[in-house]
Amino acid sequence: MKKIQLAPKLIGLGLVALAAYSFFNRPKKMTFSGSSMIPEAKGSIRLHRDKNKNHTIEIEVSHLVPADQLNPPKEIYVVWMTTQDQETKNIGQLRIFTGFFSKAYIGSLFTVTPSKPSSIFITAEDKGDVESPGEVILST
Repeated sequence: MKKIQLAPKLIGLGLVALAAYSFFNRPKKMTFSGSSMIPEAKGSIRLHRDKNKNHTIEIEVSHLVPADQLNPPKEIYVVWMTTQDQETKNIGQLRIFTGFFSKAYIGSLFTVTPSKPSSIFITAEDKGDVESPGEVILST
């Protein structure tokens, strides 16, 4: 009588399912295009849908100019998203710091939202709780 070796087949099937899940559930990456205000700025956005069906947004921008050195000077950088319903939402402020081995300014933001973004952009503002965006500095 032959013994059926079911365990190796189940393990192989489980690995295939895990690989497919990882491929289709991996974060989507977008990049920012520079602007005339800060042409050397470069940035990326990672979008991911979590297990609660929320959207995580992770942003990192390098080679920023401090907002108070812009013309006209501003206080902070605010991140906005446009939803698929064409609604524009303020989703937070960039946290600004200098690199460990460099004096270049870097901005970052991590946030979670129930809405799926169709675009993300950054403006320089005088305060963080503004309800409508000013001039766009960087956009996807």
